[in-house]
Amino acid sequence: MTEVEPDFVNVEGDAGLKVFGGSSNKTLAKAICDAMGTRLGDAFVEHFPDGETLIKLEDDVRGRDCFVVQSTCPPVNENLMELLIFIDCLRRASARRITAVIPYYGYARQDRKSEGRTPITAKLVANLISQAGAHRVLTMDLHADQIQGFFDLPVDHLTAMPVITRRMKALNLSDCVVVSPDVGNVKQANAYADHLGAELAVVDKRRLAGDVTIASRVIGDVSGKTVLMFDDMITTAGTASEAVKILRKSGAVRFVLAATHPVFAGPAVDRLVDARIDQMFVTDTIPLGSSVRERLPQVQVVTVAKLLGEAIRRIHLNKSVSALFQDISDENDSGD
Repeated sequence: MTEVEPDFVNVEGDAGLKVFGGSSNKTLAKAICDAMGTRLGDAFVEHFPDGETLIKLEDDVRGRDCFVVQSTCPPVNENLMELLIFIDCLRRASARRITAVIPYYGYARQDRKSEGRTPITAKLVANLISQAGAHRVLTMDLHADQIQGFFDLPVDHLTAMPVITRRMKALNLSDCVVVSPDVGNVKQANAYADHLGAELAVVDKRRLAGDVTIASRVIGDVSGKTVLMFDDMITTAGTASEAVKILRKSGAVRFVLAATHPVFAGPAVDRLVDARIDQMFVTDTIPLGSSVRERLPQVQVVTVAKLLGEAIRRIHLNKSVSALFQDISDENDSGD
């Protein structure tokens, strides 16, 4: 699978489309618009000392197809509330259709009742977005696929696999093995292994608490090989760091990690520094802080702006979004 290189239709002259960017990732929103050949919509966002947020649109959106790009990354509650206000603002300004573009969907791990008297917050967030007035959602690499069913409106679920796979292939690695950091990630790891033509191994882990995991054994041969590990997100890096420890003990000699969402919360950076990762690739669904770049210079950012921009273009033109990935698969199968 290769990174999509779409021939974008320049939509600058199309008065029906407007793309706005929230505070969580304005750089990505601008990059999406640059890829599409359109201008990022003007909106005034103000955060008051008491924590309240005010949004005022500077562009006319009456009767237009509007997209608001806002990752609900840390601070999750603040960015989520801003997204809801943005949607309400567009609805009250008479936008024809509102699409919430959520590159990173916060609360995705709270997708079921793992024990009694606990909420299903991923469903609550879906309800909030729907009730605020969104007509559809565009998101990327949800932590749990079933979250798509939490919405009573259309959801387009993208994957960063094409752009990450292309970057991995450019490394021209030999004698490598794709390792799933836990049993639950085997399906995704197997897909990467197929696209990269690599063997597959699995780390069997046990989770002791929300941010504490212990890797117990490796299923597969990693001795003397370069390990490639893929995950949808790295939050506290407990899974990745524990996996690297046992893989190093099992004879692995080089470690390349990739994740769509670089949440990097709590002890994540410390753990990754201690794990001595050789290379790491993340996407720009969440902006990296300067401290992360300084302490982890081996981290490289792969942009998903073109991928999101092409999906937005297809939604606006009422074309298939799923066909986007079928086109990519066909190109890969043909060797192009």
